[in-house]
Amino acid sequence: MAENAAHTVKSFDEDIAQLRAVITRMGGLCETQIADAVDALVARNVEAAARVVEQDKRMDALETEAEALALRIIALRAPLADDLREVVAAMKIAGVMERIGDYAKNIAKRTPVVAQSQPIGPAVIVPEMARAVIEIIRDTLDAFVDRDAEKALAILQRDQQVDEYYNSLFRALLTFMMENPNTITPSTHLLFVAKNLERIGDHATSVAEMVHFTATGQRPAERPKTDSTSSVYTPH
Repeated sequence: MAENAAHTVKSFDEDIAQLRAVITRMGGLCETQIADAVDALVARNVEAAARVVEQDKRMDALETEAEALALRIIALRAPLADDLREVVAAMKIAGVMERIGDYAKNIAKRTPVVAQSQPIGPAVIVPEMARAVIEIIRDTLDAFVDRDAEKALAILQRDQQVDEYYNSLFRALLTFMMENPNTITPSTHLLFVAKNLERIGDHATSVAEMVHFTATGQRPAERPKTDSTSSVYTPH
């Protein structure tokens, strides 16, 4: 009896490790997709942007794999309490990672239009904003693998930095468009890019909230948003 129980525990641990590995691969792919999409945008490299769009299929496949694994664990292992929270959280995180991949794809899709226009000064903020969200994703996935509630809690505060980048870029682009009306089209596309990055930051920090809940069973206090642009213009 004890031997069967030990085997069941070992099998469950192996299943969870496999599920964590898929989530980690999704996080790594998200980081790559965001970096590659922004690099293509800045370099005005339409071919590189097209490769980012094509890579989104890998993210969809990984989400399907994670969901199938999570459902298999629930059906075969019947996890309870902490274990069940982790499996359900992993399934939700996979969905969020897939959505982040969609945002990276959307950024890449802006490249052809931006590439046809003259370079726009405020665009220099975009790579800095991208680096900030990539670091949040990386640290959030580390917290998930380590079940580190304290690290997850600390990550929640960092979304404000992403909001500040967005606010700064928003204002700079509005000023640029008013002073240079012929740049309205590419500037508008950059506003969409900035909003996509801001939404990635939101999604990444929502994953940190899930990680905290998984580790503690308690939801962290609601985090304030510092996006001051919604009353003026909010691209979707």
